[in-house]
Amino acid sequence: MADSSVLTRADVAAMIDHTLLAPEATAAEVAALVAEARELGVYAICVSPSMLPVRAPGVVVATVAGFPSGKHHSLIKGAEAKFAVDQGAAEVDMVIDVGAALAGDFNAVLADIITVREATADRAVLKVIIESAALPDEAIVRACRAAEQAGADFVKTSTGFHPAGGASVHAVRLMAETVGGRLGVKASGGIRTAEAAAELIAAGATRLGLSKSRAVLAGFPA
Repeated sequence: MADSSVLTRADVAAMIDHTLLAPEATAAEVAALVAEARELGVYAICVSPSMLPVRAPGVVVATVAGFPSGKHHSLIKGAEAKFAVDQGAAEVDMVIDVGAALAGDFNAVLADIITVREATADRAVLKVIIESAALPDEAIVRACRAAEQAGADFVKTSTGFHPAGGASVHAVRLMAETVGGRLGVKASGGIRTAEAAAELIAAGATRLGLSKSRAVLAGFPA
């Protein structure tokens, strides 16, 4: 875990998925995203699967599956993830069925994640979006445990599209405590300032999903 008290701009940039998932995004905007990502030195870009393939030299390409509702059939999520990887995505952020988690059906949550994990095999990093703002603490913990059991690489707070909200320090801390360093923790949704980013990193975030990367990075020392 990074020491948030001594974070530099480069430290934080290396944790960022520079994100453009707006439904109205155009190919020109994705090209601009790539250019900005390279300028800022961020780790990855994250775009909608329909925008793939994307040429982004020196930058990891990530995409989403079952986004943003999570209410897609597991086989559809798996097929979407596999096709994205075939088109060059190195990371896939999938959305769980939040309703299943709220209902306590974690066998369904587990099966959903396993389906996507098996579809991507070891060809991509898998991040599991649990929509933490919509879940009580017990469900957050159980969703994280399901992600770990299914072989995911990260748990992620939010899509950024849910009305319940995005990342919180409390949720990130709880997720980080649950996975204990065995998985990464991606904080995403509503992170617009350096102060917010630093608090989330201090709570245990190892990756940040940002659409306002330039503004956030400007608040850290060069």
